[in-house]
Amino acid sequence: MTRELVFLLEERSAEALLESLLPRFLDARIVPRLIYFEGKQDLEKQIVRRIRGYQNPNARFIVVRDQDSHQDCIALKQRLLALCAQTGKPAACLVRIACTELETFYLADLAAVEAAFCIPGIAKQQGNKKFRSPDHLGSPSHELRTLTRGQYQKVGGSRELGKHLDLGNTRSPSFRNLLGGVRRMEAALLA
Repeated sequence: MTRELVFLLEERSAEALLESLLPRFLDARIVPRLIYFEGKQDLEKQIVRRIRGYQNPNARFIVVRDQDSHQDCIALKQRLLALCAQTGKPAACLVRIACTELETFYLADLAAVEAAFCIPGIAKQQGNKKFRSPDHLGSPSHELRTLTRGQYQKVGGSRELGKHLDLGNTRSPSFRNLLGGVRRMEAALLA
């Protein structure tokens, strides 16, 4: 039976990122399935039904959602884990939160932003205080649009950035945790 890593994603831009990022490191014996929803409410409304109804016993599930304006990242993760527990497959589920938005991953790697958009000089700004620890920025998407002079668009930009992000980058703990979680699920599927 096929080994699947099923991603349940808040929005299309997360799918676009993973479409270009996963082939760079995911073992070829694992089939990634990317399922995106129409926002966080739609994702949360459908998690239980989608996971419970998934027929492949070799599937593992990773739920990815932005923190956005939610005050407590841990409480948000616990709420999503509780939904995963309702599926009857909690051991096959993992939840990852992008603090505060997916764009935080990109701001943690300004060399990737520079390469993706061919805008010289962006990488030099990585030393600025706000880009050293971008998980704490209030509006990463606004910062990214400003840096790229309006070139960044959520879906196309995410797809392009996935080709360039440094997989070893540690400036965004939420990016590091996402990659670490994918690798752990990958190892479990291959064991």
